Amino acid sequence: MKSTFEDPGATPDPELHRRRLAGFVDAARANPPPGMRVRTEAELDESLSGMLQAHPPAHDLDVFGYGSLMWNPALAHSRAQKARVLGWHRRFCLRQYLGRGAPDAPGVTLALDRGGSCYGVAYRIPAARVREELRALWRREMAFGAYEARWLSATCEDGALTVLTFVANRSSERYLGKAGLDQIAQLVRTGKGTLGTSRDYFESSLHSLLALGVTDAGMERLRLAVLQADENAAARQ
Repeated sequence: MKSTFEDPGATPDPELHRRRLAGFVDAARANPPPGMRVRTEAELDESLSGMLQAHPPAHDLDVFGYGSLMWNPALAHSRAQKARVLGWHRRFCLRQYLGRGAPDAPGVTLALDRGGSCYGVAYRIPAARVREELRALWRREMAFGAYEARWLSATCEDGALTVLTFVANRSSERYLGKAGLDQIAQLVRTGKGTLGTSRDYFESSLHSLLALGVTDAGMERLRLAVLQADENAAARQ
């Protein structure tokens, strides 16, 4: 099914997304930015198998999206619904040198970081497709070491459910734990890579939250900081 939360400019076809993603990861392995290591396919499969040990193979699986997965899940799913997790909040805290950034134009992307709560979208993957869909998702989220996969408790209209999601790896050199709001706003404004700009990523995430009926205080503070940075840049010209 097509999620009502997806951006109309996203890539809803999972197969097309898988092909694009495989090419992106292969290119990154062939020519990674300085200091960045890309995990091998064997390492990704081992990590995925380890996570799935906690999941009954005959059961459907829910994936919690809070950033690009809200507007471009590229997952074959049977249901998409608004959900909330406690103990984690949405935060732009991962510097990007690939995809939405480059070594000479670094950007920033979202992760879940400790504390607070977060609304997002829970996508239900049918049991028969779990490993296939997660293998593609692992390339997307786990290839570069900036995320950790976690099982979290979530709530939705139907009650409680367990979701698989991705939180910030605080030991990654890309983690911007002490960065101020102005620094993050600047990375949003200037990040640009082979998959687009950090600003497009930011604005698509805002659009998805609007579609969910969610006001995220941290995102609103960042939106105002980005607009202020725009005004300051225009005044200097």
